[in-house]
Amino acid sequence: MGSGRRLRHAAEAPQMPRVGLVILPNILEYQGKEGQGGVREAEDTRQVNMVVLSLLALAVGLATGVGAVIFRSMLVGLHNLFFFGQLSLTPTSGATGPLSPLGALIILVPVLGGIAVVWITRRFAPEAKGGGITDVMDAVYHREGKIRPRVAVVKTIASALSIGSGATVGREGPIVQIGSAIGSAIAQFSRLPSWQRITLLAAGASAGISATFNTPLGAVLFALELILPEISARTFLPVVIATGSATYVGRVVFGSYPAFVLPQMSFATSEMDHIFNLGAFVVLGLMSGLVAWGFLRTLLFAGDVMPRRFPNEYMRAAAGFTGIGIALFLFAHFTGHYYIIGGGYDAIAAILEGHVTSFLLLAALCVAQVFATSLSIGSGASGGVFAPMLFIGASLGGAFGALLHIFDADHGIGVADYAIIGMAAVVGGGTGAAMTAITMNFEMTRDYNIIVPLIIAVAVSIGMRRALTRDNIFSAELVRRGRPVPKDRYSNLYLVLSAREVMDANISVMSAELAVEEAAQWAAEGGMPNFIVLQQQGRIQGVVSFDSRIRVPELFGRDVETLSDMAIQDYILVRENNILEEVMRRLGEKDAKLALVVKDKPGIPRAADVLGVIGKPQIADAIIGTQIG
Repeated sequence: MGSGRRLRHAAEAPQMPRVGLVILPNILEYQGKEGQGGVREAEDTRQVNMVVLSLLALAVGLATGVGAVIFRSMLVGLHNLFFFGQLSLTPTSGATGPLSPLGALIILVPVLGGIAVVWITRRFAPEAKGGGITDVMDAVYHREGKIRPRVAVVKTIASALSIGSGATVGREGPIVQIGSAIGSAIAQFSRLPSWQRITLLAAGASAGISATFNTPLGAVLFALELILPEISARTFLPVVIATGSATYVGRVVFGSYPAFVLPQMSFATSEMDHIFNLGAFVVLGLMSGLVAWGFLRTLLFAGDVMPRRFPNEYMRAAAGFTGIGIALFLFAHFTGHYYIIGGGYDAIAAILEGHVTSFLLLAALCVAQVFATSLSIGSGASGGVFAPMLFIGASLGGAFGALLHIFDADHGIGVADYAIIGMAAVVGGGTGAAMTAITMNFEMTRDYNIIVPLIIAVAVSIGMRRALTRDNIFSAELVRRGRPVPKDRYSNLYLVLSAREVMDANISVMSAELAVEEAAQWAAEGGMPNFIVLQQQGRIQGVVSFDSRIRVPELFGRDVETLSDMAIQDYILVRENNILEEVMRRLGEKDAKLALVVKDKPGIPRAADVLGVIGKPQIADAIIGTQIG
């Protein structure tokens, strides 16, 4: 049969009713009228243009900045009330400042705060417990960017109670969740589709980090590395706008200083390049990765053991926070300071300013913070782990520097310098967010000499932690809940594949008037391709997506005599060198089912020019292929 000559070409064909093998998974809904691939949106959502989205992001940033001011004021007020019995909003140094006049009764303060947090979260918003960042990631990947608006209020109160009463958790996780809840609430009120809702949620998260640490660049990178599933102009711009506006609010109220006033790095470039120092940075990176992994495992252990040992949440809080209270009392008794209280911000400042240089004390602080933060989270505290990781890193790096100093092997680099490097290395190892860790610490030091040590230590730390587990400190918790998220941010490499690389080349060109019976006979002999490009006088007339049912035409439920009766007409033509991004965009614009890949040559393509076919199965294979390895 001359008209049925077999051509190994890639043909593109629209999908026909029930005939084709083009079974299209929902996950690959093309960019169409909604402008966003993915889950179909409910009819009551409306996509806004970039100008409107940017204005909404501005509102998210301003609201998050105000929320951060309120939250930090509540935290200070509750700390003064719990520890000194004063109604005051004047900040006091909880870690290294004066001790509470309560003496041994200080043991009960974290218990009272913990029980209050349990009641509030159980009554109003259970998701307000814990660190906050994991719940934000869960909302992005499992709840279409939806966070209940009340979470912003409940998280503010619960976290202020936890941190103010002495729980060893940080304030950055809560303000991230507060900002994300604000962004999600504004998006839901505006009836935005899921991708714009997630974008505003991430904008709120970035705004929260910036308002907490006054590090806008690091905050933007935090959202890009940990929160956003897509990095593009349409997601990046709202995040930047929200971050900038939140930073402005924070600086108006708290000043333009970063969270920690750090000393100038004590070493020059020549000292940094000393071969011993470069080796020391590598060793510190290895230690940081190991400690980050240990912190992750301890957090998970406490999260598993405490609920099993104390099923009643109130008993769990009483037991766990009694342990925290005892730890605070013991540190105060033997060192004269609480040190591990709250997120450890004041203790970090003391290390970086050179007030804490003892190897034994720094090592003890590192170990104590790991267990105290894990116990706090496992007992139901509402607070973050980002600041505790900074403290763990500062004490680890400081201890490492102090040890080198003991053996006169520091080569011009001080304890505080190693503490700064350790902060970035532990945060990088724990979160996997290398650029966030490096940039935030650079913003806090504002010393270019620190860049190379940070890059070395952070890279080695992440490599060490990944050698032990691929999960970071946030994704591991979600895996424990049975709600995993991607462990890495993949670039969409499949989008730059050429159409020739993606297409199905198992095609044949046949006459549009060929009888179905003849095609069925050929099928019975096992000669049928995956797609048939129909031609008449050399011109493309349509496509048939073939399967074994062609042997029984009655299954189609209509009169089928020739292949043209089965033809798919909603297809597009693409050149073999077109990239997949262009193919997917045009498929969405034309609402087509298949793309015929033709030779890249001038003129109107003819049937003989068809090289292959791209449908959703081929796109799915391309995506899967680029995510492996």
